[in-house]
Amino acid sequence: MNLRFAADNGAVDAAITQLLDLAGPIHQRGLVREMIIATLKAGRENPEKADLKIMSSTLKEMRYTAKVFSGYRCVRKVSVFGSARTPAGHPLYRLAQEFGHALAAKGFMVITGGGAGIMQAANEGAGAEKSFGVGIRLPFETKSNPVLDGSPRDITFKYFFNRKLAFIKEACAVALFPGGFGTLDEAMEALTLLQTGKRYPIPVILVDGPGGRYWQGVLGFMKDHLAPAAYIGPNDFAFFQPVAGVEEGVAVIERFYHRYHSLRFVGGQTVIRMASGLPASRVDQIRREFADILTAGGDLAVSDPLSGERDEPEIKHLPRLVLDFNKQDFARLRQLIDAVNASD
Repeated sequence: MNLRFAADNGAVDAAITQLLDLAGPIHQRGLVREMIIATLKAGRENPEKADLKIMSSTLKEMRYTAKVFSGYRCVRKVSVFGSARTPAGHPLYRLAQEFGHALAAKGFMVITGGGAGIMQAANEGAGAEKSFGVGIRLPFETKSNPVLDGSPRDITFKYFFNRKLAFIKEACAVALFPGGFGTLDEAMEALTLLQTGKRYPIPVILVDGPGGRYWQGVLGFMKDHLAPAAYIGPNDFAFFQPVAGVEEGVAVIERFYHRYHSLRFVGGQTVIRMASGLPASRVDQIRREFADILTAGGDLAVSDPLSGERDEPEIKHLPRLVLDFNKQDFARLRQLIDAVNASD
């Protein structure tokens, strides 16, 4: 028989229902059922052991990652990237320690790649209880840094793509210190996801020490080559902000959540949830300023929670702006959030 995701597989669906009852309690049974169907389809369609091993390992890694992070959903976390080769005692190492400490003092947790250098420094600053490690299994790295080794919040991945998902999905902000290919890869990954709207807006900060020119060089390449050739848009520079030190970096992250709380797409509308409301005059001002990203005939207005948000009762009390966003210029959406936060 041809297995289908629609519930019309006869005895197979009956067996899956019986299995779910036997293994219960099972949350989101419809989604779990679809995963089982997908697995059965893979087993029927693909005879290659290597392909099935990738699928199996991917699902197991994602399940475990969700389990580790599930107890900390209400805590904001910052992913910190930087070179594993930065030695202890280097000014950037000390800066990363101070940064991790400052984040923890403000109530944030820190996510790093679990390795040495900048990663270890940020974990040291935040402390073991405020740290996550999302490491990668490599021939030349056998265990996590001493802060994370043995921690229940330390995960080692087989696949980079699962690791990247954890870094960005679980973070409320990204902090990038100078580093090599891996750091630049994570930087471009984060910016690509933000630019394409595959990740809800978060602040991305480029951290360098006093007199440092690392990010200045990267930005120079963007301004001299990418922007003039229209490979990126003029508003895309809104996705990130260079900072000169710890105090400025933490302030940028805190300012992003000054009023803005979260964002959700509900049907064809975009809902911005806020910690405090805006006066009507300021809403009118923002509507005029960002009319260019509204759909034809669309609007931006204060609203109660939409029906599609019923699964988040814990934030139903928050005031909202609902806009008919064209889902094209996500850099302008980021600027709209900045305008919301700048309003007194």
